[in-house]
Amino acid sequence: MQKFISPILSSIILALWVSGIAIFSVQNSTPISLKFMAFQSIHIPVGVILAFSVSIGVIISSILLPPLFGIGQIKEHQEDF
Repeated sequence: MQKFISPILSSIILALWVSGIAIFSVQNSTPISLKFMAFQSIHIPVGVILAFSVSIGVIISSILLPPLFGIGQIKEHQEDF
């Protein structure tokens, strides 16, 4: 049962994030620029920056989480005699 609920739940969470980003970006379309040390970016809307940040976070977490928690590894089953 958990095999079916987990993908649905993660899809719902991702859909809520995307909807939240869409609503936030429509309401805040004022361009801003990011400053990091001596570097400054071009003027881009807040929603675009937020969308890139969330997508980079999803990609990094999908790469790092499986090795940390052992997801997807084949485990040997020992039979009790």
